[in-house]
Amino acid sequence: MSAPDARPHGTRDANQLMAWFSAALLEAGVEDATGRPSGNQPNGDSSEAAAPLLQVSADAAGTPVVDVPAAGWVAAATCARDQLGLDFLDWLSAVDEPEGDPPGLDVVLHLAATDSFATPDRSVRRILLRTRVANTALSLPSLTALWPGVAWHERETFEMFGLTFTGFDDATAAGLRPLLLPDGFEGTPLRKSFVLAARAAKAWPGAKDPGDSGAKPARRKNLPPGVPDASWGPHEPGAHSGEEAAQPRPASAAGKPATSSSDSPEGQA
Repeated sequence: MSAPDARPHGTRDANQLMAWFSAALLEAGVEDATGRPSGNQPNGDSSEAAAPLLQVSADAAGTPVVDVPAAGWVAAATCARDQLGLDFLDWLSAVDEPEGDPPGLDVVLHLAATDSFATPDRSVRRILLRTRVANTALSLPSLTALWPGVAWHERETFEMFGLTFTGFDDATAAGLRPLLLPDGFEGTPLRKSFVLAARAAKAWPGAKDPGDSGAKPARRKNLPPGVPDASWGPHEPGAHSGEEAAQPRPASAAGKPATSSSDSPEGQA
């Protein structure tokens, strides 16, 4: 069976994508992947559909965004690679959503099709897979069995967001470990709850917002570095700069102000 056309622009292929990923998730044992009624609603009404676990939308650039349940993460990635031909892993990262429902991390995977890189119109087929991992269970299956190169992305996400990837294997037998942070670093710096220790120990010296500072405004406004003072600019012939005009004339030996040649009778003649 040939893969459907998963062109990146617009959502005209949403139904095709929904069909492919629904089949992949159901085959992997993820039930009610399309949000169909499960028959066990709290009010006993099976006609009320549950919230869909699988949704297809598009981002601002028109790239399809497929939201999948965490239980079907590997199945959805396998479907994208093997069925849709999206064999190039570009990046994997996470977004902290403390106000989400449920609060947790949105893990995002960007895939593309290498057979579309050389198309004349440069319309690369791409997709974004996204899943929500709740803060109560920060764990997700690793994709290293599908793309060995994802190991670096998962290690960075692990140290920056605190997300554990089960089954992680980068062929080193070292296991999941930090990638960028120094040894002994504590905390997950890209979580919104992370406290900047330097600012907690020492207050930020400047005002955070206009009007926050109680200090009086400076009497003289400093110019930006590299901008000369106005007195350095061009002057009319015979004109003096402000500093030169403010300087008093030197006194003569007799204690009287020195006169210029223009002040003498000879100079006026």
